[in-house]
Amino acid sequence: MNGFFPEGHLINEQDNKNYLFSKAGLEQAHQNGCLLEAKVIRCDENHNLIVDLHSMIGFMPREEVALGIKEGTTRDIAIISRVCKPVCFVIIDFQTDDNGHTHAIISRRIAQEICIENFISHLIPGDIIDAKVTHMENFGAFVDIGCGIVSFLPIDFISVSRILHPSERFKVGMEIKAIIKSIFGGRLNLTHKELLGTWEENANYFHIGETVSGIVRSIEDYGIFIELTPNLAGLAELKDNVFPGQHTSVYIKNIIPEKMKVKLVIIENFDNSNEINSPKYFFKDKHIDKFLYSPKSCPKIIETDFSLITSRA
Repeated sequence: MNGFFPEGHLINEQDNKNYLFSKAGLEQAHQNGCLLEAKVIRCDENHNLIVDLHSMIGFMPREEVALGIKEGTTRDIAIISRVCKPVCFVIIDFQTDDNGHTHAIISRRIAQEICIENFISHLIPGDIIDAKVTHMENFGAFVDIGCGIVSFLPIDFISVSRILHPSERFKVGMEIKAIIKSIFGGRLNLTHKELLGTWEENANYFHIGETVSGIVRSIEDYGIFIELTPNLAGLAELKDNVFPGQHTSVYIKNIIPEKMKVKLVIIENFDNSNEINSPKYFFKDKHIDKFLYSPKSCPKIIETDFSLITSRA
């Protein structure tokens, strides 16, 4: 379905290298309108980007760096932040300077327009796409969904287990999957938690009588919520000197699918660990119509039905 990917995907592909490493290859890419990737080596004083095409220099005028630069809807930070990073582009011309050196005039903006026309505009709720984390805020993660086009993943939709900051799940530059939750006014709204498995799929990894690791997520009057996986939390009995964010070992006292409950006993707490691993995805297809999180034996139904979500242009 998708021939378009977040930036960084193409740069080490052999076809991309073949085009970049000779003038003839770049001329062929120009004639064929090929989408290429290379690394930005400098942003000049006028915010034009200089790109290393290996066989020659690529010059990307400021207004060609991204959609919205010319209109003023995209800030110049989007330009200067590209230095030392790969950018996608198409070649729009070749020019020779006074010293007889040829360089390519390239456009990332046009590459983004092509991505929108041929990929993003065809997406519907339930479609699963590749994404790359570009930066994070308290309220969610911003991700590249193709050719440097950024969309937003709210923190509440990252996982079922609640977190205080996206950095508890992701790292900048991490490649992830995301689901199109809805489309409104051309803006894509993303979700991620439905890819991390149902209650039962996660609970099947654990057994009564085991002692396993977890993360303290919240402390309530009636107990302490311990995350066992990003989509599964259990409730432990209250204990002194326990704080949110701590890692802990817990004894599994009971697992009750019909109530969606895992009863735990805290054994020992440990210092925080900053290790962030890539997400484990249970759903591998390219589209999902409905996600039922709750077990069938549970009277409480928790589901996301993407087929009922209507997109608005």
